[in-house]
Amino acid sequence: MGRTNPTYRDMLRAAENRWEEYRRALRRQDQPHFDRLFEHARTYADASGYFNHQYVEIPILVSIALAQEKRIAALEEKLDAGEDTE
Repeated sequence: MGRTNPTYRDMLRAAENRWEEYRRALRRQDQPHFDRLFEHARTYADASGYFNHQYVEIPILVSIALAQEKRIAALEEKLDAGEDTE
């Protein structure tokens, strides 16, 4: 028997497809940044699937925020390390 409910990854792919026209309307230099947002969402797909939220957009946004928070913390750590060496 097959699955009757779509997986989180299926819903994520569908959400990304819904945003395709928006992506095409972005400036060319902004498109890779937009793509990276969905890469962040895919990075946390296992946790998001486990969360099983009714609206796929919520775990997508939390995944993006978490990935960006990690990047900010890493950059702050680099800055702090650079201050210690001076």
